[in-house]
Amino acid sequence: MAVPEKRNQDGCHLGASGIKETAGNAKECHRFVEGSIVRIFMENFLTYDTCEVHPGPNLNLIVGANGTGKSSIVCAICLGLAGKPSFIGRADKVGLFVKQGCLKGVVEIELSKTPENIIITREIHVVNNASAWFINRKPTTLKTVEEQIAALNIQVDNLCQFLPQDRVGEFAKLSKIELLEATEKSIGPPEMYQFHCELKNFREKERELENLCRDKANSLEKMKQRVERYKQDVERYHERKRHLDLIEMLERKRPWVEYENVREQHEVVKQIREQAKEDLKNLKEQQSPVTKKIQETEESFKSLDMKIRHKAAEIKDISQKCKQKQDALDVKDKQIEEIHQCLRMKKDEEMDRQKKIQNTHKMIEEWKNELNTMAGCENLQPQTDAINNDLKKLQEERAVIDSDITDLTADKMNQEREKKRIIDRLAQLNNVMNMKEENLKGKFKDTHSALMWLRENKDKFQKRVCEPMMLEMRDHQKLRVNAVCAPAESCAENLPSRPIEELHRYGFFSYLRELFDAPHPVMSYLCSQYRVHDVPVGTEKTRSMIDRVIQETKLRQIYTAEEKYVVKISAYTNLPLSTNTFVRAAQFLTSSVDTDERRQLENQLQDINNTLKTLDVRLTKSLEKQKHLERKDNELRQQKKEILEKGNRRRQLESKISVKYDSLRQLEQDAIDLEEQSKQADVKVKEINNQKARLVTELMQLIKNCVSLNILKADLILQSTAVAAEKIRLETEYKTASGQLKAAEQRFREVDDKKRVLVENCKELLKKAQQVCRLGVDEHLPKEFQTAFQALPATLEEIDAFLNEEKTRASCFTGLNASVVEEYVKQTQEIEQLTVYLEEKKKELDNYRQNISQVKERWLNPLKKLIEQINEKFSNFFSAMQCVGEVDLHVENEEEYDKYGVRIRVKFHSSSELHELTPYHQSGGEKSVSTILYLMALQELNRCPFRVVDEINQGMDPINERRVFEMVVNTACKESTSQYFFITPKLLQNLTYNDKMTVLFVYNGPFMLESIKWNFKAFSRRRRRLGKIAQQ
Repeated sequence: MAVPEKRNQDGCHLGASGIKETAGNAKECHRFVEGSIVRIFMENFLTYDTCEVHPGPNLNLIVGANGTGKSSIVCAICLGLAGKPSFIGRADKVGLFVKQGCLKGVVEIELSKTPENIIITREIHVVNNASAWFINRKPTTLKTVEEQIAALNIQVDNLCQFLPQDRVGEFAKLSKIELLEATEKSIGPPEMYQFHCELKNFREKERELENLCRDKANSLEKMKQRVERYKQDVERYHERKRHLDLIEMLERKRPWVEYENVREQHEVVKQIREQAKEDLKNLKEQQSPVTKKIQETEESFKSLDMKIRHKAAEIKDISQKCKQKQDALDVKDKQIEEIHQCLRMKKDEEMDRQKKIQNTHKMIEEWKNELNTMAGCENLQPQTDAINNDLKKLQEERAVIDSDITDLTADKMNQEREKKRIIDRLAQLNNVMNMKEENLKGKFKDTHSALMWLRENKDKFQKRVCEPMMLEMRDHQKLRVNAVCAPAESCAENLPSRPIEELHRYGFFSYLRELFDAPHPVMSYLCSQYRVHDVPVGTEKTRSMIDRVIQETKLRQIYTAEEKYVVKISAYTNLPLSTNTFVRAAQFLTSSVDTDERRQLENQLQDINNTLKTLDVRLTKSLEKQKHLERKDNELRQQKKEILEKGNRRRQLESKISVKYDSLRQLEQDAIDLEEQSKQADVKVKEINNQKARLVTELMQLIKNCVSLNILKADLILQSTAVAAEKIRLETEYKTASGQLKAAEQRFREVDDKKRVLVENCKELLKKAQQVCRLGVDEHLPKEFQTAFQALPATLEEIDAFLNEEKTRASCFTGLNASVVEEYVKQTQEIEQLTVYLEEKKKELDNYRQNISQVKERWLNPLKKLIEQINEKFSNFFSAMQCVGEVDLHVENEEEYDKYGVRIRVKFHSSSELHELTPYHQSGGEKSVSTILYLMALQELNRCPFRVVDEINQGMDPINERRVFEMVVNTACKESTSQYFFITPKLLQNLTYNDKMTVLFVYNGPFMLESIKWNFKAFSRRRRRLGKIAQQ
């Protein structure tokens, strides 16, 4: 019995859900198969806060309405036994199975096992979709849990064992191969699926070995054929090799002969070099005294040159001091000039002060005179008041004029806006005309051309011509258009034959003429020609009673909204004959122009233009009057300004005179004593002249020292010149002797270079000869080479001739090289290796075939027996339902073990044939029946501890559902069967039940008791008591 706690959401109490267990003491009477589920605990999982389920050991029937939480138990079984969310088909993340609003959910599964049950706990965390695993309350890893589950043969990913609600349809989609593998895993012995996998691997390896042996045998045959072709080429290669060996020996002797020739030349050149060396030594001994004299002369020249440079430095130092003294004298002269300049500036400053005093006295006298003349202009206020009154009157006149100008301007703007509006409206009307003309041009090009011509030549017609109709005319444009003439007497005002009021009862509302507008001549023509003034237009009412209208009104032409009726009198029967046609859609008159509106707008535009001209004249006059008043205003303001300036001038003069008196007093205080300044300047000049005298005395002494040093320097230069002449003479003699010495040295170098070249040539030739014979540096020519060289020519000419002859013979063997022999040897070795390898692979292939035969016998025979057992039970189930069903082992090729499969064929109607179970051929109910019966056929053979089927009866008709349910109960409640979970939202009435089955009811509603108050015994007692009361 399982009782869940209340389910609530967002912290509020919404109700409770419960699961009730019936069928008495089923759990106490039967043992659980090892691996079957003893207990399921859920906390914060999908719809549950807390729930604990105790299933029975046989058939567990879980019943409840949709949405109560039946499939949540299935999800708990799958996820609690290390299943992936994808196995269920509901969500792709495990965190989505935690109850909404919670961060962690718990699923705990207790499995039956001896000697002690296994409790597997999975904590699901919403954050990062992580899971924590426990076995018997101890932390563990997912891998350990999977190993424990696999040891109990639990396969939640096998649809033959675990079929959740959202994957029921996938069972029918399983291919025959997939169904065979699922069946092997589900009910076959553990080694059956392993043998099947081994067979597939062995067959794949066998196929690879067969292909390998076939390819290697072909390669071996091709290699043998290729070796036969190489044999003749190898013989020709050896003949060519003998000639090449002789050429090699000749090429080895040739460097030795070249070396001996060059060595003999070296001995001759060596003797010539020794003689040249002796001559060079004698010339060097003769030239040695001259060299010594040149060195002594050069040292004397250098000593004199040093003394000259020392004297030049002393002269330069004294000259620098003279320049400094001269610069000091120049400074003293500048100081005297500055003193005289300062005295002159003082005198000029005093003269300027005297002039300023005189000018200030003069300006004061002038301002006083001007001030005296202004004594009679003290009272200027009356004149100012008079001018202010005139300005006030003038301002009032200007305000009136400005108001008039503003009003005129506003009127003008309003008129211009109205003018713009009328022009825009006329443009719109003209645009409609342009649209009509474009329409005319597109459909009747000649008519449009005639219209253009008419507008350009209206002066050629005596009377008005209405557009776009003209008489048929031919002119120089070669246009062909239709034209008509309006009647001489106007018909536009003709009255209809009867008033429209008489026709209202027939649904007529107007005559055709009143529905459109046209120029008077056009309207006159239409009334005369088509009598549009006497053609009535009706409504839908007219159309519905058209026969009566024709009989009673005697009208010849009638229009409705969609049709046109023409009535004629038969010439034979004198009876009315009517024809009706649909009114065509408008083509040329879709855009119309209101000519009255256009004419009215043009008149308004003319009135506005006249009004604008009048406003412009009035505005011009007002502006001229405004300018006149502005000029008069400016004149009055200028007069007022002059009067005010006269009053301000007196105050300005009095202020200026006061300021000038202050300036005059300051100038008189700043007087300079020129006599005192002159005495001070004389004292300063006298002092500077004394300093100049001392500087001149020092300068004269320096000049004397400089002259004496220049005399000594000239004497040293003369001595240096004599020594230089002696040096030149000695160098000339040395140069002559050096020429002879250089010639001797040149001869020696040439002979020495020649000797060195010959030595290098000898070394290179010896090294080359040793390399050709593959000898070391210190090794001598072996005796076998000496013996071989004696049989060969002795001179270079003979060796070259013999060498060319042998090369010519060797060149006759073209297209051969050492690779031919190497390839021949290589191919021979590869043939031997490939032969051995091929024999080994053939033996390996025979071993694989033997292994396949053994494993096939151990796998196929039990499999066939297993399929026969499934087929027997499956056929019996279908026979009980009065249908036909078969299960067989489908084999396309006995050697292709990966193509073996289980084929299910069913027939639900006697008139049809057996058809293979596919996702498309059978109906939903037929697929459900086939699926459940196949699973039931596996039930007694199954080695898995439990099976789960969720809502497999959906889509079945009541008859099949009842039959299937009875089969499930009979099969799942046998002693030898494993645990079975059957989930359904509903059950039929009066079904057959078994004492060994457990029924779990899932309730959900607002009136459920809390889990702590759930008492099944109390519920039973109350039910019995209420039953007795009802019987009384």
